[in-house]
Amino acid sequence: MKVRSVNGINVTELGFGGASVGNLHRATGEEQSLAAIDAAWAGGIRYFDTAPHYGLGLSERRLGKGLARRPRDEYVLSTKVGRLLVPNPSPQGTDDDGFEVADDLVRQWDFSRDGVRRSIDDSLERLGLDRIDIVYVHDPDDFVDQAIAEAIPALIELRDQGVIGAVGAGMNQWEAPLRMVRETDIDVIMLAGRWTLLDRSGAPLLEAAAEKGVSIVDAAPYNSGLLSKDRPPQGALFNYAPAPPELLARANELADICAKDGVRLPDAALQFPLRSPQVKAVVCGMSSAERVNDTLARLAAPIEESTWSALDG
Repeated sequence: MKVRSVNGINVTELGFGGASVGNLHRATGEEQSLAAIDAAWAGGIRYFDTAPHYGLGLSERRLGKGLARRPRDEYVLSTKVGRLLVPNPSPQGTDDDGFEVADDLVRQWDFSRDGVRRSIDDSLERLGLDRIDIVYVHDPDDFVDQAIAEAIPALIELRDQGVIGAVGAGMNQWEAPLRMVRETDIDVIMLAGRWTLLDRSGAPLLEAAAEKGVSIVDAAPYNSGLLSKDRPPQGALFNYAPAPPELLARANELADICAKDGVRLPDAALQFPLRSPQVKAVVCGMSSAERVNDTLARLAAPIEESTWSALDG
């Protein structure tokens, strides 16, 4: 599999997104999760992404277990800061933030310097590792100023000390990351859903990132499901909610173009971000070995330049 450089760190162009093995939306058994990680490795994937938020630490623990037998220098791992996991004073039984896990812990927003360091220490313990390659400030939508003033400088300090390899931010919007690219010495932005076959609103961020030498890691290439099937069904999700009629219609137009050329819409959706030289990897959730193999096939599917031209029209 091709690799691309993020601040001198070589990531495979397809990354394993760890939210699914953290029981996003549905419970995924330990055996199935570890089989997915094994299939990713067998398929050549060497970039694995996770976060404390994913399953209240479950994703980090499972990835740590699944990668424990692998040579540490042969893969890249990223995790995130911004949500500390602390004991839940009043558990109700199940997490209420989209993950099918017990709610014995609760997330606590913290973008302070001390919070960043504590989060990394906690992640290292859950992962069973002694270093993390890339650390993203995670979803600081309501804390952008603090992320710029405290969290990112704390990570840059750790990067400069050699504790971590690269400093990033991961968000579902492009405007705040644009500020970070312009105002900080950040290395990489994980942009979720804003540079896809359907939603290209993140173009200004990619332009600024190119000017500043900042890498982009693209996440959520299917826009929460709208581009994940050959033909978007009624009720398909966009940004985790039912797609507006105009976006559903545009997705069907894209499906028509693909079908005319014998291309599957999900194949084009997965490959689209990588057509930009600024995008170093596309990260997808893969909850089973079957899903991993399907995703690898999508990445390898041939698509002619004439099809891309029609899709860009």
